[in-house]
Amino acid sequence: MNNRIRAREVRLIDDKGKQIGVVPTEKALQMALERNLDLVQVTQKVEPPVCKILDSGKYLYSLQKKEKKQKVKQKNELKIIRLKYNISEHDMETKAKQVKKFLEKGDKIKINLRLRGREKAMGNIAHEKIDKFLTMIQSYIAIKIEQPINRKGGLLSATISKQ
Repeated sequence: MNNRIRAREVRLIDDKGKQIGVVPTEKALQMALERNLDLVQVTQKVEPPVCKILDSGKYLYSLQKKEKKQKVKQKNELKIIRLKYNISEHDMETKAKQVKKFLEKGDKIKINLRLRGREKAMGNIAHEKIDKFLTMIQSYIAIKIEQPINRKGGLLSATISKQ
């Protein structure tokens, strides 16, 4: 910003958004001072760097707003719902309603069903339970299956999101 810009020449954009072109840094600083504004280096990845004549306070405020918006967008996360092999019908409905709330917030859901002991031999029944759970969720809200049901050892899992 202002005197901290090290480049000899800058590509200048004035306070109205009009491109002036490549100008010596001293001249760009002088133009900014005449308008009682600041010379702010927007990017340094190009040669010569791009600078704008603007109010630095407003610029910094707009950057902070953009960062906050990005943080809000990143909040959706992966929620894990655990089911058991011998889960009752009512418990599945309760969990399906909870999944609906998560999906409405924009979260992704990973459904896990762990098989223990003799349950491991009943993989096809466990697969049907997860299918039944998915159809139950679909009766509440439209879903998209991102990762179909797969089995890794004693764990069956599927990932879904809101359509």
